[in-house]
Amino acid sequence: MDPETEHLLPNGDRAWVLTTAEASKHLPNLLAFFRSGEVEPLIFGDAGQPEAVVIPFEVWRALTAAATDEHGFDSSYSVLRHRLANPQPSIPIEEVADELGLDLSKPIDDSDLPKPQ
Repeated sequence: MDPETEHLLPNGDRAWVLTTAEASKHLPNLLAFFRSGEVEPLIFGDAGQPEAVVIPFEVWRALTAAATDEHGFDSSYSVLRHRLANPQPSIPIEEVADELGLDLSKPIDDSDLPKPQ
């Protein structure tokens, strides 16, 4: 059996699935990979079927926050904290909005804010 198998996802995307034995060989280097800013997950399982994923802790936190926070505040805060702790060159506001799941073309509902006098 190949140590890596291409798996077709329901939405048409493809994921590469490592065997458990092959994934274990990559674990010692994975932390350095994540520390360098990479967030590509390590997907593994048996018989070419994805069964588990190793992701950076901050990605896990953001996913957990997004899944449990109906207004998105916790997720946005987690992304902001990560960016402040790991400064990088500026990126376009459109990329930030996309990462936070915001649509910049939609008007903002500010009806609950006090009106300027």
